[in-house]
Amino acid sequence: MADLFAADLLPDSAQAVSADAPLADRIRPRALDEVIGQEHLTGPEGAIGRMVAAGRLSSMILWGPPGTGKTSIARLLADAVGLRFVGISAVFSGVADLKKTFAEAREHARLGQRTLLFVDEIHRFNRAQQDGFLPYVEDGTVVLVGATTENPSFELNAALLSRAQVLILNRLDTPALEKLLARAETVEERALPLNADARAALIGTADGDGRFLLNQAETLFSINLPEPLDPAGLAALLHRRVAVYDKDREGHYNLISALHKAVRGSDPQAALYYLARMLVAGEEPLYLLRRMVRMASEDIGLADPQALVQCLAAKDSYDFLGSPEGELAIANALVYLATAPKSNAGYKAYGAARRSAKETGSLMPPKNILNAPTKLMKTIGYGKDYAYDHDADEAFSGDNYWPEEMNPQTFYTPTPRGFEAKIAERLAYWQTLREERQG
Repeated sequence: MADLFAADLLPDSAQAVSADAPLADRIRPRALDEVIGQEHLTGPEGAIGRMVAAGRLSSMILWGPPGTGKTSIARLLADAVGLRFVGISAVFSGVADLKKTFAEAREHARLGQRTLLFVDEIHRFNRAQQDGFLPYVEDGTVVLVGATTENPSFELNAALLSRAQVLILNRLDTPALEKLLARAETVEERALPLNADARAALIGTADGDGRFLLNQAETLFSINLPEPLDPAGLAALLHRRVAVYDKDREGHYNLISALHKAVRGSDPQAALYYLARMLVAGEEPLYLLRRMVRMASEDIGLADPQALVQCLAAKDSYDFLGSPEGELAIANALVYLATAPKSNAGYKAYGAARRSAKETGSLMPPKNILNAPTKLMKTIGYGKDYAYDHDADEAFSGDNYWPEEMNPQTFYTPTPRGFEAKIAERLAYWQTLREERQG
């Protein structure tokens, strides 16, 4: 047994934790070099490793997914540099709690003991509460270590971010999660009741969350099973971790960005993956359809005019069928978009036209192309000498349609891809006729 469960997988002081404590607490790291999966921060060349080696911490924001070690790192930092540790949660703390915490920190500072203030879920404090940290961080009363699962750029004050380093924790990969399971088996002094495929499946269910994985392992250790489980048996016994996805936060914007880029990059396989990710997580299908209409207009345009038609047809199909049947129409339209020829010529042309419209103000169109519904308007030249194109050879007069004070502009330049190749030929032919008839 001693050979199977190597002692070096256990933290040195693991025996000091009660045997009745949860598994996650029993294998909690006791030093920074025992933190799994964040060596880019805690190693000798990492930001945290360098600060600890220098014996001096600066305030920081630990940003990463759930179950990646943010709380453990904060506690170990305080021990590593000899600071008093105080932890609060923004979910349960208010202004009164903060004032009390800062007052105690100042009293300890007068006695020569600095405080590391760990604030879990720091993004849940509002902007005014975040401002309340500033004077105490600036004068050194506390070293602030905030933890958040949300993008600090969106959730934290610029003033607070300017006084703290943002350190990004990685989602735990398969080797890191496997190492966690090995530590758990060392503590329990027995192997998990799983075959190799089920063990891999268990790691997959964690979705990078070490805490979730250990809770699942603890459940398995608590059950007496006659033989190791296979993946089907594991799935019947345990639930899968729900994917991290907030429809109004960064997870939402990251995935829709990835979906749009995959379509633009003509990768239908990746596009289908991100579509499925969002639908499985509960995204509103009509939101996805609206974004697909945007893709059809912005990234495909007239290279394939049917792209927009396909999106609108998918919207009608979804309205008619609902979920889940109508989601297939969305998937089909997405594949159409991803495999269509691409052009942003129309998108660029409209942007250029808008800029020109703002610059040129209220220039009058040439009078010959203006309607003249009244006698006065006819008298002053509205509609005079208008060349009716259908009466011209090839239904093309080659007339000038620009304001007299403005030279003709070129906003739209079709690409040589898809249907736009034919448009390019047509425009070139018309330009030749225009030069002949105006020449």
